[in-house]
Amino acid sequence: NEALNECWLADRDRFSYEALNSDQRLTQPMIKEAGKWREVDWQTALEFTARHLKRIKAEHGADQIAALATPHQTLEELYLLQKLMRGFGSNNVDHRLRQSDFSLDTKLQGAPWLGMNVAELSQLNSALIIGSTLRKDHPLISQRLRLACKKGLALNILHAADDDLLMPVANKAIVAPSRMPAMLAQILKAALERQSNGAAPAMDVTLAGIVISDDARRIADSLLGGNSKGIFLGNFAQHHPHFAHLYALGATLARVAGARFGVLGEAANSVGAYIAGAVPHAGPLGVEVTLGLNAAQVVASPRKAYVLLGAEPELDSHHPVAAMKAMTNAEFVVALSSFKHRASDYAHVMLPIAPFTETAGTFVNTEGKAQIFQGVVKPLGETRPAWKVLRVLANLLELPDFEFESVDAVRNQISPHLNNAIVSSLTHSFAPIELHESVLMPGEQVLERLGEVPIYQLDALVRRAASLQQTRDAAAPVAAMNRRVMEKFAIRDGAAVRVKQSNSAITLASLVDDRLPDGVVRVAAGHPLTENLEAMFGAISVEPAA
Repeated sequence: NEALNECWLADRDRFSYEALNSDQRLTQPMIKEAGKWREVDWQTALEFTARHLKRIKAEHGADQIAALATPHQTLEELYLLQKLMRGFGSNNVDHRLRQSDFSLDTKLQGAPWLGMNVAELSQLNSALIIGSTLRKDHPLISQRLRLACKKGLALNILHAADDDLLMPVANKAIVAPSRMPAMLAQILKAALERQSNGAAPAMDVTLAGIVISDDARRIADSLLGGNSKGIFLGNFAQHHPHFAHLYALGATLARVAGARFGVLGEAANSVGAYIAGAVPHAGPLGVEVTLGLNAAQVVASPRKAYVLLGAEPELDSHHPVAAMKAMTNAEFVVALSSFKHRASDYAHVMLPIAPFTETAGTFVNTEGKAQIFQGVVKPLGETRPAWKVLRVLANLLELPDFEFESVDAVRNQISPHLNNAIVSSLTHSFAPIELHESVLMPGEQVLERLGEVPIYQLDALVRRAASLQQTRDAAAPVAAMNRRVMEKFAIRDGAAVRVKQSNSAITLASLVDDRLPDGVVRVAAGHPLTENLEAMFGAISVEPAA
């Protein structure tokens, strides 16, 4: 589709197909009894699953069951997952496993999206990207902005890392993760002052004490100078502990600067997951529902049972240690997955579901367009489409209105005119949130983690694509920090270093990176070698390994 990708295909997508024939493919239903796995037929596996979910509900209540999915599942699969959960009495369903701040949930109306068409990115002449290493997180959006730079785009960056984006950057503010909201508040205040021509502007009291840096003034001037402008929140911003502050400040700055405002979708179906109702605070197309628990809450306050749709909590979670503890201690876990993974340690049922190549469905892209596709190869072994598995499971749970004969019937239940329905469901307003001075004017800085997910650890497919795993981007994680931090903690470049978060610790090689800000240790998240660390953000300590 020329309007979307100009016929470009990123290496990440081009080579992900290799995972489809991985020796880790799950091809037969399996149940665990007396601590041992055995292969069974589908009827046995689904009846076993339904029996235990009914038992959990009878003994502990439906609220003790939670569903976690990835935003790489289809619209139809995510819709049926939330329909099954809510029909069974639980509203605990979420796809935002790497998110940590959910305070916008009751404030935001609609689904976070790009805020414009993808093709319009090429026409911008001023933009601010907040919290994204563009060419790793969003290769095709990066290509659009690179083209715009050739036409004169003034690209501004606010981030905690200063990687080479392979395009000109007009202005940048590289600060520790905890100081990103403060820097964005500085940019907003500078824009307000500039708009008022130096006169004292009408300003929220929370901005009054903020001192504007030179970097903030330059970015504000850049945004006010263009006539086609955009402000966008990247993956890192969405995972940030103060995502709501970044969202509110960014949206307000967009209004002041006359810019478009949007969110760069983290995954193939991030927008679609909202449209499907795979969030605890809103049903399909934003329909009002009883508020459930979000992905962080069902880990912090563990449930008795979990339904996992494509999710690998040990790699997909903001706090993998807490997620694994919740899974391990649960009475019952069912994993619907295309691959064998750590679920073999904690699950009680593993159900082989088809990857996108072996099923049909819909993805809703970051600009809010529904894209329908068909399976192109025969399901491997006893693999089944997830929508069919969820339909049969719902029948065994005796839930009404699950008599779907095709994936088209599922889509039509969401809306017979899906693209029109999506347009009215995209974000158009949010209620004011309270901005805390402690966030906008943080105190003394402590050593903190910068925890991004590497490009070839983002999802189940790329993790198992052999060619991608041989690249530099798939190399073993390191603990990167600038020279001043290394000297402070007596660490030599390349030496082994002990990295600790609360009660979790691992040993990694160190790496000097003087582009990182002070007080920051960059340690990748979403990787098997770092899954024993805690949250993607927060206090961290380092010392030479013994």
